[in-house]
Amino acid sequence: MGEGRGVVTDADGAVRSTLRSAGLRVTAPRRGVLAWLERHPHSTADVIASGVRAAYGAVSTQAVYDVLAACTAAGLLRRIEPAGHPARYERRVGDNHHHLVCRNCGRTEDIDCVIGARPCLEVADDRGFTVDEAELTFWGWCPDCTTTERTEHVTTQEEMRQ
Repeated sequence: MGEGRGVVTDADGAVRSTLRSAGLRVTAPRRGVLAWLERHPHSTADVIASGVRAAYGAVSTQAVYDVLAACTAAGLLRRIEPAGHPARYERRVGDNHHHLVCRNCGRTEDIDCVIGARPCLEVADDRGFTVDEAELTFWGWCPDCTTTERTEHVTTQEEMRQ
């Protein structure tokens, strides 16, 4: 990945070690994507591709999609798909946390389970399924969109009075 744009550096070897322990080859696109997502959780594939290119140099969009697929399959990434929004990826895996998503802009934040460990895995009737994960999404308006919505609403009301 691109000389002069900020060659992927991994001084502590954490990303390399993570890839190797998952049985994946260490490649520049994989290192770049994992490093990007460490600093920018809940990013879409397009945002990840743009960010990795800007930070590390040339990498194809297809390479980013391939990295996302391989790392998700290996359990290094979690893919979340909030209704009405593009899929997002994060490095936080294996702890059954949930998400809070803005209905307007799609901003996504992690929400820890509120009561004990894995409370959502207890279903009244599992219909024969072996439940291994629960996904809960809280929906609302982020502070920026709440402020914008209020401002636009007030402006519209004032225009209607005139």
